Amino acid sequence: MHVAERCNEEFEQITVDKNAFELETLDDELRVDELCKELLLQFYRETCAQGVDEAEATLLASGADYFIRDFVVSIKQLSIFSERTGIVRQFAGNWYIVNTLEPNNVEVQRYLRGIQAFYRFLYGHELISLPYLRAIEEECADTAYYESRIDSFWKIKDDGYGAWEQECTMKDN
Repeated sequence: MHVAERCNEEFEQITVDKNAFELETLDDELRVDELCKELLLQFYRETCAQGVDEAEATLLASGADYFIRDFVVSIKQLSIFSERTGIVRQFAGNWYIVNTLEPNNVEVQRYLRGIQAFYRFLYGHELISLPYLRAIEEECADTAYYESRIDSFWKIKDDGYGAWEQECTMKDN
């Protein structure tokens, strides 16, 4: 079934066991990926049910999906409920830029809108704390910083990558 067709379906509430999103093994990563798909689909359906146009709901869900499944779960190996600040900054200010053929501000802003909407959805279901939601919103709102990171990435010369990476490192503190 096409995603847009799912927008008109009745959606059923998913009971979320936050502990089920913990990762230790490759099998866990595959299992958590499926759990994330289900949660993202619920996010999509609820977004549509709130009156958001199907095309916009699709953009929001796909932006959140890329961040959640490809970055948080697969790259960072974290539970989506870990409440680690700085993760959006690492994504938009480093990983997205390095792992995209033509990183650009329009695309990163689309991802940030999806991330922000998804974390508001999680907060609405009491799955994350208000202080964490506020931190995510603050990181998502720093669009000028991400634009400057993309611009400075394109200007890297010779062995300047190390200094560029250090400004917004992927390494955990």
